[in-house]
Amino acid sequence: MASRPNRRLSRDSRYGKYDGGPDPLAAPADLSEALDAIGQDVMAGTSPERAMREFLRRGGRSQRGLDDLARLVAEKRRELTSKNNLDGTLQEIKQLLDEAVLAERGQLARDTAMDDGDRALAELQLDSLPASPAAAVSELNGYDWKSPTARQKYDQIKDLLGREMLDQRFAGMKQALENATDDDRAAVAQMMQDLNELLDAHRRGEDSQEQFDEFMAKHGDQFPSNPQNVDELLDDLAARAAAAQRMRNSMTQEQRDELDALAEQAFGSPALMGALSQLDENLRALRPGEDWGGSEGMDGEQGLGLGDGTGVFQDIADLDALADQLAQVGPGSELDDLDLDALAQQLGDQAAVDARTLQQLEKALRNSGAMQRGSDGQLRLTPKAMRQLGKSLLKDVAERMSGRQGARDLRRAGAAGDRSGSTRPWEFGDTEPWDVTRSITNALTRTAGDGPRTGAGVRLQIEDVEVQETEARTQAVVALLVDTSFSMAMEDRWVPMKRTALALHTLISTRFRGDDLQLIAFGREAEVMDVEQLVGLDAMWDKGTNLHHALLLANRHFRKHPNAQPVLLIVTDGEPTSHLEPNGQVYFSYPPDPVTIALSVRELENAHRLGAKTTFFRLGDDPGLARFVDGMARRVEGTVTAPENDDLGVAVVGSYLGARRGSGSAFGGGPGDDGLWGSAFTRFG
Repeated sequence: MASRPNRRLSRDSRYGKYDGGPDPLAAPADLSEALDAIGQDVMAGTSPERAMREFLRRGGRSQRGLDDLARLVAEKRRELTSKNNLDGTLQEIKQLLDEAVLAERGQLARDTAMDDGDRALAELQLDSLPASPAAAVSELNGYDWKSPTARQKYDQIKDLLGREMLDQRFAGMKQALENATDDDRAAVAQMMQDLNELLDAHRRGEDSQEQFDEFMAKHGDQFPSNPQNVDELLDDLAARAAAAQRMRNSMTQEQRDELDALAEQAFGSPALMGALSQLDENLRALRPGEDWGGSEGMDGEQGLGLGDGTGVFQDIADLDALADQLAQVGPGSELDDLDLDALAQQLGDQAAVDARTLQQLEKALRNSGAMQRGSDGQLRLTPKAMRQLGKSLLKDVAERMSGRQGARDLRRAGAAGDRSGSTRPWEFGDTEPWDVTRSITNALTRTAGDGPRTGAGVRLQIEDVEVQETEARTQAVVALLVDTSFSMAMEDRWVPMKRTALALHTLISTRFRGDDLQLIAFGREAEVMDVEQLVGLDAMWDKGTNLHHALLLANRHFRKHPNAQPVLLIVTDGEPTSHLEPNGQVYFSYPPDPVTIALSVRELENAHRLGAKTTFFRLGDDPGLARFVDGMARRVEGTVTAPENDDLGVAVVGSYLGARRGSGSAFGGGPGDDGLWGSAFTRFG
């Protein structure tokens, strides 16, 4: 019977080394890696719920995920089925039978006082034994053994069969009843009778807790799992009995026939088989939901006895249940459904620790304020999560810029200008002056509940300190135009575009709060979007690149801030193929219509007249796009850079910082020949 830890508290408890999982004094789960990964998947079009589950499946850099645990479960199951076979009991019986016959032949040959006729008859009976172990054991049932050793071996066969049959239903019986006395066998027979009476009463609804308690007081040492009521007892017994049935189903018909014939002689007591049959009938009736019909292919080299084999089939059932739990595919599946005890038993304590960590991580993600359900019931990233993701992306941009150009840390961008009047928590590396008033106020607020202070002064901690924010002397109004046409998604530029927008938004909202950023997405038509809307935007598959509409929106944004420096950043991978008609309708044409090109050029020149510093970020190697973009940039004294997808964020942020400092693009890049687009540039000259 599968053992289960006794959860009742002992009165003489002892304290020992903590072994219940991760260190209880360890830091809480680090959400930064999880939020970064989830944010990346969300930007690629995955729902936050699915993105969270995918991260839990993959795991982190130092944390095994559900897929890793599922792989270990599959490997353990494959090992059990590939190394074992179901011939163990039959092979053990055959070996005992061969040893008994060999000992008897030796005794017959040595016994000189024996009548020659009797010897010849005995030898003939041994020589004519059938090949079937069951038939041979049956035929020898009335044989008059001359050898004490042979008789002992033969008796061991019957004893072994009885112990194996019991071990199938009650784990550990095979060992417990080795060298059993008649009194031991009688005690088992009484336990079987009392058990069937209890289960019969339960089937009729006539049992009571007192009857169960009386049964356990009498036979409790046979049930190490220490069930607390008849239902727990039934769960244990039915799980093992169903495993025994699956083992039987997995045998060949010949193996089943052999064991059925041998079972009749178990303990030399047909009554035992009757009691076991009655037990199986009760268990099937009371627990019909168990898997009584499954089977496995077992073709390994290690033979399993009936009891050990039943234990293996229980392990296989546990592994299958764990595989289902780890798959998390059923309706309402949750990580809390994981059976950590079974996981530890099958894969070891570390697997249970990993699973518990994933459970804690899921709870932390749901409770951290990083995700919340909208009115439609869908899980969404909160502004807090967007800020966390943006900081991570901006940090990556800063590291790339520092590594390639020696650019300064973006955390200090703008620090040399005037004070903005705002403060923020101190971060490692800050050189801005402390805001003493805010810092002391934070310390007093933190210690307000500590009671009266015995001494004068305030004890500051690092989390109390705030610094005075500064901004560059030139305020900027920024328009980031991002292409959302179908080619951006088709060429794997969708996520880099979103990463870029979020990184720039984070930089401006946290370090250049005096600047005003507007994000404009343009596909078949253009639309102003907040950063959360853009990050969650699904891939657009409508054809059209409406740069004209996007520039109209950008210029409207610039005109609202007449005293600021306009900065125009355009990310695109195609020539304009649509424009906005005077009646508000969208006109599309491919190849690009000259009117579409001309209208786009006119709005770009309007931005130039407003003082905009323009940078194009050309994605892809299309020669026509390169000629068009270079011609547009030259017309407004702008610059062009052609970054790889992974470098887009570096290029855009660098260009923005360069424009604020009045030094142009951080990456440079010269315009090329107008080529085929020259006439279109002068249409509205």
